[in-house]
Amino acid sequence: MYRAAASRLRALKGLTCHRVPARFSTSVAAATTSSSSGGLLGWFTGGQSNSIPSLDFPLPGVALPSSLPDYVEPGKTKITTLPNGLKVASETSANPAASIGLYVDCGSIYESPASFGVSHLLERMAFKSTTNRSHLRIVREVEAIGGNVQAAVSREQIGYTFDALKTYVPEMVELLIDCVRNPAFLDWEVNEQLQKMKEEIAEAAKNPQGLLLEAIHSAGYSGALANSLLAPESAVNTLNGTVLEDFILENFTASRMVLAASGVENEELLSVAEPLLSDLSNVPRPQEPKSVYTGGDYRCQADLGDQTHFALAFELPGGWHKEKEAIILTVLQILMGGGGSFSAGGPGKGMYSRLYVRVLNEYPQVYSFSAFNSIYNHTGIFGIQATTGSDFAPTAIDVAVKELIAVATPGQVDQIQLDRAKQSTKSAILMNLESRMVASEDIGKQVLTYGERYDFSNFFAVVLCSDGPMLLQLLFRYLCLIPC
Repeated sequence: MYRAAASRLRALKGLTCHRVPARFSTSVAAATTSSSSGGLLGWFTGGQSNSIPSLDFPLPGVALPSSLPDYVEPGKTKITTLPNGLKVASETSANPAASIGLYVDCGSIYESPASFGVSHLLERMAFKSTTNRSHLRIVREVEAIGGNVQAAVSREQIGYTFDALKTYVPEMVELLIDCVRNPAFLDWEVNEQLQKMKEEIAEAAKNPQGLLLEAIHSAGYSGALANSLLAPESAVNTLNGTVLEDFILENFTASRMVLAASGVENEELLSVAEPLLSDLSNVPRPQEPKSVYTGGDYRCQADLGDQTHFALAFELPGGWHKEKEAIILTVLQILMGGGGSFSAGGPGKGMYSRLYVRVLNEYPQVYSFSAFNSIYNHTGIFGIQATTGSDFAPTAIDVAVKELIAVATPGQVDQIQLDRAKQSTKSAILMNLESRMVASEDIGKQVLTYGERYDFSNFFAVVLCSDGPMLLQLLFRYLCLIPC
């Protein structure tokens, strides 16, 4: 690269450039050559220089740091429970940055007919004006420390996170708690977000894959899990600041909240957070709303040209509270894999997964074909989602059924495929946990679900011991092959 750059510069300068034979001298000669005013810049621009930098001998007065040991024990997660029931959990790391999140055991499953869509609106109202700060001030404070804030809502949990350098932990915690505990819900801000929600709902109508995942829940479940994450269009006009305030007052209680952090000492986090959270009301945790899997069928006519989108799924009872089966289901999803046909056979594109080899490479009429899952506290859904030409849709559904039956048939999954899926699952877990924000989210959601955080080695043990018979047992038990 350097030679090419020097050649171009010499071409621009004509024949006035002087060659520098000393450039190819040994390091010993370079070390003893006297310096000139040309220096490294002169070498790049073609100027004459008698000195060449050398990097193969130690610099005086510079001591090399000791190398890391072969094994560095990861930071342990420490959990402290405040008198009001709120948990503060964190793990340390050598990273100079920290990610802090406030997670609430609350989501769309807690919505009532009077509050449908409130979770969607809460996500959009995150980090808006509070009783202590304007939205502009919040933005300026976050930008002043180079931070990043975001909010995410799921069916069972809500998370507010703040990511910045760990030297700003007190500022991060104070602003985060203020935004969650003291939202102002100004009328003009609420109305502005409601208008954006209407635009978002209209845009979502053009996304068949997203609509299918929502339809899977509304058709498959009776009860709380049937509530959509996307606000129903009919409910938008009934939402306002009062509905938001009532929902927060009822659900944002101490026993249902966890302050989690990655990269922060637990004592430091506790010293800042306890004065700000100790007065939160200690209301007994309510019983989680019930959901009953019924199965069903959902069909929607849409102007999608010559394409048809469909999903075929079944239930996994137990959910995360049967973590062994949930992890095995994750291995099964990676084993089946799949994706878009445009990358079929490409290097590193998942071409070794069963759905690539057996479907996407065999049927050019299929545009996408992939396995998916959605796991909750006490239940879950696993299935295949696909896009195909409309005239090929009946055949594609038959193919999906055959693939689910095949993976549950003895002898149809060889050991090489299973080992590859297990290694891919381990890699995915480790790569995700390299992210501070993912690690913080993992701490918060595990503490909400289990009351503690399981080390990833516990999940690895399940992955490693999952074999063909275990996958078969799981599928034979739950594979009803009834589209929901």
